[in-house]
Amino acid sequence: MKQPLDENQVEGLRKLTRNLRRFISIAALVLGFLFYAAIFDPSLGKLNRWIAEIGQTTDPSPQQVTESEPEVKEGIHLPTGLVAEGDYLLVAQHCTPCHSAKLVTQNRMTAEAWTSTIHWMQETQNLWDLGENEALIVAYLSTYYAPEETGRRKPLKVEEWYTLD
Repeated sequence: MKQPLDENQVEGLRKLTRNLRRFISIAALVLGFLFYAAIFDPSLGKLNRWIAEIGQTTDPSPQQVTESEPEVKEGIHLPTGLVAEGDYLLVAQHCTPCHSAKLVTQNRMTAEAWTSTIHWMQETQNLWDLGENEALIVAYLSTYYAPEETGRRKPLKVEEWYTLD
C-alpha cells in the first residue's frame, strides 16, 4: 500500500525536477554551441574533426596533416584556411592541435614577433619544442602572415612635377 508523500519529500522532488530541467537546458545550450561552432568554423570543417581537436586539447601533440588531405582551392587549404604554399602542412601540424588556424590567419607579425609568440606559447601554454621545424614555421608565417602596410590610400605616383603660375 502506497503512502502519500509528506511535504519534505514533495519539496525534494520539486527541487530535483528544477535542477534536472536546468541541467538539461545548460546541456542543450552547450551542445548547440558546439554544433554551431563545428558547422560555421571553416577551419574545423566537419563535426568529427572538431570533436577530434577537442579530444586533443588535453594532450596536444603535432597532428599528422598530409598532402593527401584534399581541398586546396584558390591557394587556400580549406580545412585550415592557411595559404597553401611552402610549409603550410607543417604549420597546420604544429599549430592546430591547440588552437584554430584562424588564430594564425588573423594575425600579421614579423619573424621576430612570430618567434616571440612561439616562445611565449612554449613557456606558458605547453607548446612542445619545435626543434628544426621552428625555423621553417617562422619562415612560413613571416612570409604569408607578415605585417601589411596599409593606409588610407596608396601614395600618389608623380610622373612629372610642374610649377603653379
